[in-house]
Amino acid sequence: MAKSAAPKSAENTGRHLRAAGLRPTRQRVALASLLFAQGHRHLTAESLHAEVDKAGIDVSLATVYNTLHQFTEAGILRHVSVDASRFYFDTNIDPHQHFYDQASGMLIDIPDGAITIAGVPTPPKDTVIDGVNVVIRIRPAAHTMLSAGVGHVSVK
Repeated sequence: MAKSAAPKSAENTGRHLRAAGLRPTRQRVALASLLFAQGHRHLTAESLHAEVDKAGIDVSLATVYNTLHQFTEAGILRHVSVDASRFYFDTNIDPHQHFYDQASGMLIDIPDGAITIAGVPTPPKDTVIDGVNVVIRIRPAAHTMLSAGVGHVSVK
């Protein structure tokens, strides 16, 4: 599927959805407008639902989840798993990897080409590699030093 720029208006949002093979329903247009209005970003269904509520749009959390998954299947969003129970939706569908800040829960883009992956195995018969997602977990350096005992302060 060809990648297209994020829509800038409701009319463009409808065209963007149609180009991805999706019918531009009122709810899809409203969610896509909120999703893509701020450029590239990472969000959860819950965080988008909070934006929907703040905007006064009547859409259930289940509809937000379903729509985000439909957008992902259509190729206009990317699904990023950071662990077995936490995942984000990424509006940047171009090739890139991520840092995951465990302290803040933030995903940070790593530009394409900044990581070299060597030795990718040949896929099983009758399959092809669809992509490689790398998530590098980070935390504040002070936390690492304290847990190693380096930052311990004793009081006399």
